[in-house]
Amino acid sequence: MSTASVWPLRANAGFELAAELGYDGVEVMVWADSISQDVSALKWLSEKTGVPVLSVHSPSLLITQRIWSPDPEVRLRRTVDAALELGARTVVVHPPFRWQRRYADAFPDLVAELEEASGVEVAVENMFKVKPPVGDRNRRVSAFRPSIDPTDVGYAHYTLDLSHTAAAGMDAFDLADRMGPNLTHLHLADGTGLPKDEHLVPGKGTQPCAEILEKLVAQDFDGQVVLEVNTRSARNSADRARLLAESLLFARLHLGQ
Repeated sequence: MSTASVWPLRANAGFELAAELGYDGVEVMVWADSISQDVSALKWLSEKTGVPVLSVHSPSLLITQRIWSPDPEVRLRRTVDAALELGARTVVVHPPFRWQRRYADAFPDLVAELEEASGVEVAVENMFKVKPPVGDRNRRVSAFRPSIDPTDVGYAHYTLDLSHTAAAGMDAFDLADRMGPNLTHLHLADGTGLPKDEHLVPGKGTQPCAEILEKLVAQDFDGQVVLEVNTRSARNSADRARLLAESLLFARLHLGQ
């Protein structure tokens, strides 16, 4: 379970709910929450709850551009260091933004270098288009360089995010096929096809969440499936726990567990 799934609660609530509901581990979303930025605190939470950190999401969002450093390369390097210290197998990272030209030019080589030096899988995630700040509000533009599709460049490891395929109007099966055996990380969530990142509980939108899970099982997938869902609409703690338990049940059912 991604700790982002309990937002606006902090990362400690993610560990506690993951332990209570029986998740195998957590993906730490590094963002404004100070706990998510503190490797020592995360290690303590993991030991206290018995929930391992399986992956770490680099601070790649617009709102996290100054966490750890304003330099995106430094942020990614620090995320890999955090993953090593926490014993996490995978780092999730977004493609560079269009305005990060120097970082974008060096990004493929940087990812390869970090993977070779650390043994951590740096899984580059598919993204989606957004409304332009001015002009035609019905138009959608890519904020990412060179595109929202990491297979346009080619990486050793990919993250497939099903909320992002919904928002981008992409065919999840086609993208999974293009990723091929390099698809090692799945963000399981749903979307209705609206041009926004919804991260619905799987089964509540239009994405083939069940079919993608079953496809992975048929291909002997040995990567990670992470529930990254939005529970901001939860009325109370019991309602949030219900949404996360339902998501876990969905995943295990269609993974044959």
